[in-house]
Amino acid sequence: MYGIIGNPLSHSFSPGYFRKKFATLNLPEQYEMFPLADISELNPLLKNHPDIQGLNVTIPFKVAVLPYLDRLHITAENIGAVNCIRIRNGLRTGFNTDAPAFAQTLQPLLKNHHRRALVLGTGGAAQAIVFALKKLNIPFTLVSRKKAYSAISYEELTAAVLAAHTIIINTTPLGMAPLVEQCPPIPYAYLGKEHLLYDLIYNPSQTLFLQRGAAQGAVTQNGYDMLIAQAEASWSIWNS
Repeated sequence: MYGIIGNPLSHSFSPGYFRKKFATLNLPEQYEMFPLADISELNPLLKNHPDIQGLNVTIPFKVAVLPYLDRLHITAENIGAVNCIRIRNGLRTGFNTDAPAFAQTLQPLLKNHHRRALVLGTGGAAQAIVFALKKLNIPFTLVSRKKAYSAISYEELTAAVLAAHTIIINTTPLGMAPLVEQCPPIPYAYLGKEHLLYDLIYNPSQTLFLQRGAAQGAVTQNGYDMLIAQAEASWSIWNS
């Protein structure tokens, strides 16, 4: 058995993807959704389902799950967030496939003028994106609701800041159900055709963030291709 933990899970990509994969390959494996009210419910879950060999981890547990693991892959350790767990002989090993999947799907979109990035959000997903950007040698600025030591606030996003940052990545849940009518509060009027907007959300396929960017001529990319890359990476990890 495999599955995904998080909250909410009603719009999760992984169950449908893996169930179709197992059916196509004629495999007896199962993939289930395990919504947890709190990460402390992980231990009872695994005790009640000793046949679980792998889990995906989504919002809001990518960082909170760390104390519940026995080991971390070096990438997950460096990022400080986990979205994939392999369970073997009772040992739980945490991996992060967000970073390589993001880099894999971002690279084909990059043009010469895509030199700096804005990362909207500072959670576990943002940490993986930052790791990938460092690997790609792309300077970045974090954006948060409140100004912090490592991040600027949305109020500081001027025309000059957006002109200097032509890649904008949304790592927040704004735009995902039930927040489909919301979007990060950036000054969209300052966007243009030189901008690339990447949203980690895949459902809906065109979030309000992407819609408003496209209306200004920006290139847009949702999280669907990244999720496929993540899923295949998880499958490889579970079978390694």
